[in-house]
Amino acid sequence: MAGPSSSSHKPRRKLKQASNESYDNTSSPIDRFTRVPSFPLAAFFWPARGSVSQWELLSLILMAAGLFRWAAGLWGYSGFEKPPMFGDYEAQRHWIEITTRLPISQWYFHDLQWWGLDYPPLTAYHSWLCGKIGSLIDPSWFALYKSRGLHDPTLKIFMRATVVVSEYLIYIPAVVVFVRRFSRLNGVSSWSASVALAAILMQPATILIDHVHFQYNTVMLGFAVASMSSMLAERYLWSAVFFVAALGFKQMALYYAFPVFAYLLGSCVSPRINVARFIGIATITVISFAVLVLPFIIGTLQNVKNGISPRPDSQESHHPLPIFEGLTQYLDTKASYYPIVEQLVQMVHRIFPFARGLFEDKVANFWCALNVIIKIQKYPADLLQRGALLATLASTIPPNLILLIRPRKPLLPLAFAATSWGFFLFSYQVHEKSVLLPLMPMTLLLAGSQGLGKETRAWVGFANILGCWTMFPLLQRVDLRVPYTVLTLLWAYFLGLPPTSLSAYFQEGSSSFSQWTTAFIHGSFYLAMGLWHVLELFLRPPPDKPDLWVVANVGVGAAGFSLCYLWCLGRLVLQSDILPRSWVGKKAKAKTH
Repeated sequence: MAGPSSSSHKPRRKLKQASNESYDNTSSPIDRFTRVPSFPLAAFFWPARGSVSQWELLSLILMAAGLFRWAAGLWGYSGFEKPPMFGDYEAQRHWIEITTRLPISQWYFHDLQWWGLDYPPLTAYHSWLCGKIGSLIDPSWFALYKSRGLHDPTLKIFMRATVVVSEYLIYIPAVVVFVRRFSRLNGVSSWSASVALAAILMQPATILIDHVHFQYNTVMLGFAVASMSSMLAERYLWSAVFFVAALGFKQMALYYAFPVFAYLLGSCVSPRINVARFIGIATITVISFAVLVLPFIIGTLQNVKNGISPRPDSQESHHPLPIFEGLTQYLDTKASYYPIVEQLVQMVHRIFPFARGLFEDKVANFWCALNVIIKIQKYPADLLQRGALLATLASTIPPNLILLIRPRKPLLPLAFAATSWGFFLFSYQVHEKSVLLPLMPMTLLLAGSQGLGKETRAWVGFANILGCWTMFPLLQRVDLRVPYTVLTLLWAYFLGLPPTSLSAYFQEGSSSFSQWTTAFIHGSFYLAMGLWHVLELFLRPPPDKPDLWVVANVGVGAAGFSLCYLWCLGRLVLQSDILPRSWVGKKAKAKTH
């Protein structure tokens, strides 16, 4: 007699709910929100649901992103007609000049008082490539010494184009691939992922700094995103290569070093120890760094052989090594290896400027805010360096311990964001533009589970608008008020954020204690930012406190960024399952009521 058939009763399949829809994603029934999109960016894409392929949608997004970038570039730039140093635009143009007009051994030594090269080798190679292309158009743009402070309109078009092309070759493809992989990992529909992609590419801070103020930060950010995307695809060797490229372009990528190390190491020991993978990652990392500096080594040896000195204007044959001055007496300055040592030490010295102090300009991090209350700059530099190191480690170790113990793909953006917020708030020599590093992974959360829901959208939007606001003093100095206002308010409008809308906090009549709390906290900051703009515009600071409004900007910004760090760390803890399930269940239940 045959037993009961295993197929005699099949349980009813549960409908799979989309975990991230652009109308909203709360605990309410999903069909409640299928009629009306909850914020303008979703409304713009609404007619394309199901009627347009994702490839057509992608092409429209990329065209719109490019249009906004090019339109933003029509404004002025850092240092436009502002002698004597002419700002960041001149720095980038000058690096093109020295990399195309000087031997490679002189790049890190040449005229350090005039925008001396102080970024890693990949930036120099990028400048060299841009210069080779630009010199085909007009060699006078990069004539040594004669082109300083040049403001040729055609040169401006070329320089703007190098930023756009670099971004479309590296950053944008990396973000597109990451969003696709991360959204699929979290069960997000392709249409919602497209909305998230548009929001990420329209992030105002990156457009303001790279395409208006003028820099190439998105090249470094693109390599970092590519490293994260490779982790999602379990291509760990490529992840190491891309991260070395990010470090090789800008040393600020060190903000991401801990989570990259923690995740890659965690993948080698969990769920089981994989020695071959560990050796492979370590080997490819060393090889990547070697390839990065190899042109400098070969070029320096060739220049020395041809009698070309790294310091052409110096009368001395040898100088003490910077940073490692005491090491000079133990080395043979006439040995064949010495020029290589000198070159590498000079490179490190230029890339890591410890002599500049804890901070140069007023920036919205912990140390600058603390300096308003206690003049910490009067303390010895060694003490401040140790204090910054300890505070940075204290803020960055917790998220990376979690990632090491729980190397899970959905945790990557949160771990990257929490760590980089810790670096921004507490590390040494932070620039206001460094806020782009924590903003990037935090903004990528829009492509994840609940990413376009109220809570995540509210916090991601708050961080981005606050980040733009803290960069306003920098942008104001180069007459960029209008693009700042337009791009920031436009992004706020797209995502339904204050001051244009409150839909990211309250919608469809549903509200909870946590939503009211978040709205009150964020609302206080939005009011402070608005009031600050009014006071800064119409009220001159007293003569004895000329930096009053900048100092107020620093204090409010540091407080808001600290909340962003705590939110990212809290979300990371909850999603990592580190806490007991019973406690997490109680917290989730309390949140829904």
